[in-house]
Amino acid sequence: MDNNIIIVSIIIFIALVFDFYNGANDAANSISTIVATKVLRPFHAVLWAAFFNFVSFLILGTAVAKTIGKGIIDINIVDNTLIASAMIGASLWTMICTKIGLPISASHALVGGLVGSAIVKAGINSLIPSGIYKIAIFIVLSPIIGALLGLVIMIILFNIFQKSKPYKIENIFKKGQLVSSALYSIGHGGNDAQKTAGIIATLLFSNGYLGDSFYIPTWVALLSYFTIALGTLAGGWKVVNTLGHKLTKLRPVDGFAAELGAAITLHSVTLLGIPVSTTHTITGSIIGVGAIKRIHSVRWGVSKRIIWAWILTIPGSALVAAASIYIINFFK
Repeated sequence: MDNNIIIVSIIIFIALVFDFYNGANDAANSISTIVATKVLRPFHAVLWAAFFNFVSFLILGTAVAKTIGKGIIDINIVDNTLIASAMIGASLWTMICTKIGLPISASHALVGGLVGSAIVKAGINSLIPSGIYKIAIFIVLSPIIGALLGLVIMIILFNIFQKSKPYKIENIFKKGQLVSSALYSIGHGGNDAQKTAGIIATLLFSNGYLGDSFYIPTWVALLSYFTIALGTLAGGWKVVNTLGHKLTKLRPVDGFAAELGAAITLHSVTLLGIPVSTTHTITGSIIGVGAIKRIHSVRWGVSKRIIWAWILTIPGSALVAAASIYIINFFK
């Protein structure tokens, strides 16, 4: 067997490890509220989210994947070593945060991995400032927008249903959460689920295995979706617990508002090709929903831990990736 095929296969495996922990940490966002409000059992919620994640590929396109693939670092410096070290950096950081139950952005871990590897290989001039600035701005904006939309939706729902009986409201929004969760999962899939598939396709293209035109092979997409779903099934429940129980107490109406606010945010930025953190967005929306009841209903100590994890994700994964590329080059 050609040695290059073996190397590419190893890097694909590393990418799938990242995909698995992306599922364990990030895809859990799709089901945290609907599980916390007991509208669906965890396994049914996973199947529901996975289906609409897949459907999102047909609805929202691949604008975000193109931004990640071409808008962060100079594509001309991409090779096997760079992608391998970027994936190691992203995987290890996501793995650590998942083990301790912190909902981080696996997307930003991937960005950090690419940035750290690119700086070591070709210097800071290999970075594309416009793409990095856009991502940095939306690290701040996406949770704020999610929080504001969650807050506004809760105010609207409160005014519409304030005279309704509690059991009636609960029955309405248990059904409504199926819709809001589906919309959120479409937004989540459109902005997040294609990232590993895009990285693998970039690897294959850079090695000449896709011919002259870049595209995402069907088997790559299916393998990526399967691995994300497997990660959610196997290890995402600590993150579900943090988002769905520790951050604030959720009822079906709260879950509906949080998911709908996050879904509107994700659909909008995805159509614009802006990569955002689905974790940041749904967390912000949950905080906005919790704050409308009472400012003290949000557990701000948990929120601070999450925010620190957000801040440290890009530099943390960049440092791990930078160390990885030095180690790989040493043994080459």
